[in-house]
Amino acid sequence: MKSENFETIAIRTQTERSLHKEHSSPIYLTSSYKFEDAEEMRALFANEKEGNVYSRYSNPNTSEFIEKMCLLEGAEDGFATATGMAAIFTTFGAFLKNGDHLVSSRSVFGSTHQLLTNVFSNWGVTFDYADLDKPQDWEALIKPNTKMIFVETPSNPGIDIIDLEFLGDLAKKHNVLLVIDNCFATPYLQQPIKYGAHISIHSATKYIDGQGRVLGGVILGTKDLIADVIAFARHSGPALSPFNAWILSKSLETLAIRMDRHCENALKVAEYLEKHPKIKLVKYPFLPSHPQYDIAKKQMKQGGGIVTIVVEGGIDAARKFMDGLQMFSISANLADTRSIATHPATSTHSKLTEEQRNEVGIEQGSIRLSIGLEHINDILADIEQALA
Repeated sequence: MKSENFETIAIRTQTERSLHKEHSSPIYLTSSYKFEDAEEMRALFANEKEGNVYSRYSNPNTSEFIEKMCLLEGAEDGFATATGMAAIFTTFGAFLKNGDHLVSSRSVFGSTHQLLTNVFSNWGVTFDYADLDKPQDWEALIKPNTKMIFVETPSNPGIDIIDLEFLGDLAKKHNVLLVIDNCFATPYLQQPIKYGAHISIHSATKYIDGQGRVLGGVILGTKDLIADVIAFARHSGPALSPFNAWILSKSLETLAIRMDRHCENALKVAEYLEKHPKIKLVKYPFLPSHPQYDIAKKQMKQGGGIVTIVVEGGIDAARKFMDGLQMFSISANLADTRSIATHPATSTHSKLTEEQRNEVGIEQGSIRLSIGLEHINDILADIEQALA
């Protein structure tokens, strides 16, 4: 039975059952595959026949995970990588060459910033940053050699948002690739390809897994674009392991129900903290006070599970709050079943200069709260006692 419903697709899409008639997909822990004869081997390596030749290229578990993600995101094809950063690096590496230019949102993950400034800049790729809250400035940054627009929305950790439809129109007008890091929203809350994005990227380590167990990434797009990604990835080797692919595919079965609870809890936390006298600022997409609230409501189903706050009193107050948390974990990760607090200025974004952090709203008092699936009363009680 075919379905267009997210939950059913995520649960019922799986590899063909073997002669053992297993109900749940097995793990295919194999590095290579057997060919029926020399001709089949030749045809597979010549891409004249579909099939598995080596698990660095494909594996039944990674294929199942990719198929699910394509159906959920509205993409034609995809490639799964070992980490989220491997997905970003592979996308940049597949499409950017010496002399190319890229326009990126200023609000990007710290490691993405490092790739742009310390890796691809050494390979002759130039870039300009643009602010998500100033869409009027973006078109002026596009040059004759601009090849790509890259954006996180919502951004990490500033929770800034830009209109995906605006970016889709801009990319089409100038014939450039639009690449969206959709990690914070997941395909359940947002599908960038519907708004004109050519490629959507996820760190599957985050909400796709959702339980802090495995690393993974995925690149989704048209068949033609993903063919270029695969050509680069086959030789650079960022492939996702079959075991992690199996975990991630199984995790997708509960993504919708998990995201519903993450969003419900996060909104309650945001509403509570917005009224707290010790909190200077709260950023959450579905708070009416968010600068891009109307855009978030247009392109996102719900607001996500991340709330970013600024504590009154700077870094000392931020440290006191974090050290006072009893249930929240202090960790650099996010999107776990367990609630997590992170101080971006001294961890995930510590390699940025103070000026660069200020430009994207990361203050010394900024704290990223990844709201988990615990009971909301316990989450709020822990925050309340830590702020006391």
